[in-house]
Amino acid sequence: MSALVHLPLGQRIPDRLHAVSCSLPTMQSVVGYEEKDPAITAHLTSGYPRFVVHPLLVQVATALVRREPALAGRSLWLAAGPAAAASLRSHLGEIGDILPLTPCLTALVLPAGSTSELSTTARRYLQHTGAFASSRAAEDWLVAAGLLTGVEPESLFSGTDSAAALHVCTAVAASFGHGLAAREVHLVPSGMAATFAAFQAVNTVQAPRGRTRWIQLGWLYLDTIAILQKLTAAPAADYLHHADVFDLAGLRRLLEAHRGKVAGILAEVPTNPLVQTPDLPALTALCREHGVALVVDPTIASPFNLDVLPYADLVANSLTKYTASEGDVILGAVAVNPASPFAADLQPALAAAAGLAALYPRDVVRLAAQIDATAALIERINVTTPLVVAFLQQHPRILSLHWSGQSDSAVNYAALARKPGSVGSMISFSVTGDVASFYDRLRLAKGPSFGLTSSLICPFMYLAHYDLVTNSAGRDYLAANGIDPELMRLSVGIEPVEDIIAALAEALA
Repeated sequence: MSALVHLPLGQRIPDRLHAVSCSLPTMQSVVGYEEKDPAITAHLTSGYPRFVVHPLLVQVATALVRREPALAGRSLWLAAGPAAAASLRSHLGEIGDILPLTPCLTALVLPAGSTSELSTTARRYLQHTGAFASSRAAEDWLVAAGLLTGVEPESLFSGTDSAAALHVCTAVAASFGHGLAAREVHLVPSGMAATFAAFQAVNTVQAPRGRTRWIQLGWLYLDTIAILQKLTAAPAADYLHHADVFDLAGLRRLLEAHRGKVAGILAEVPTNPLVQTPDLPALTALCREHGVALVVDPTIASPFNLDVLPYADLVANSLTKYTASEGDVILGAVAVNPASPFAADLQPALAAAAGLAALYPRDVVRLAAQIDATAALIERINVTTPLVVAFLQQHPRILSLHWSGQSDSAVNYAALARKPGSVGSMISFSVTGDVASFYDRLRLAKGPSFGLTSSLICPFMYLAHYDLVTNSAGRDYLAANGIDPELMRLSVGIEPVEDIIAALAEALA
């Protein structure tokens, strides 16, 4: 009997207090979640922490309002430390009061009567920059305030906080390779905080040279797109999108048209969710020729699978995926390629940018307890993924399928792979017929995130770009970028491959 079962609406994935995913088991629940239908949201105990404010953060904000009468009627947003809160306040036009709680937990209190738009802007800034306060920081504050009896038990690294940080940085540095030292790895509160720190570091170096424009290469993760669209110096002029990751001739023309103005190119290798891998050595050469910094995010397949550091100026990676494989830690890492022509300038700029959002020690201690399992986890996933791909490729209901071995970029991917078969967990596909009947019937965990011990699937575009999926112009825009709005994104876990395939076969039948 397969261990794969339907998870009820709202159950945390995994079923722990600090879980990074949450079960959305039907297409109706996905739509209800996006449209904030109370019949759906009432069942949600948590959610992906940058999209759903963690219940512990809500509890802290509620407690503060009850404790301080002057806070009544005011919205509170909890950021990862005072510098993150100050950055949020600056983004809002110096609106709000900073309320320090702990070194890693700081509230920005908006004025009474603030518009919902202002509050939405605050939430989105924390989401895009990955600077929400840690749920563990909130948990410890609530315990200290006498509002919780204790923290939820969990396995932790048996050492000091500094030893845990060194253990994580050593493992990350080894995964990046090329002699990178642990001290050259900057840990930050999330993968998005890593991307934002890289973005800021490049701007610090390039803006004084008159370079403020950024190029988005291909279709990227939604918050990465948001950083480039909203947080460049002059978004209307400084955001450039080159849709085809394989069209380097067109990219060259774009760089020529903006010669001397482009600060950086941001590339996911591979991309999310189409799993496309550009010719990274050729892309690097083009960037060098034009004085452009290249930021590479290898999260989809993991630096344990792909060797990207020699081709990047900075590497930004989410440690929530693969290294925190039990699914209950939000962390990220960013590093400068020591051989980059920008290295001398980028190193101090990155150190400053990475310190914007405060890192919570207990998150690092929890990750340190898991990170040694990464290599074995990835080895198992790398064996299972091609078998699942082979099943899907021959199934008549599969319209399209994307993975690291797909024909359009298999050669590019193989050139970066640590070894043959280092394929990663990601498979995206479309099905014929009614997508809801497939999704609702599927006996896999259904929710956001990837790179976990458990397989996880979601209708990715509904969760990431619901605004585009739900109108004809948006769907046309997705189609122009080669994306099916009904695309399913599957992350293969370590369950027996026959169980994963049986669950897919049953739902496709």
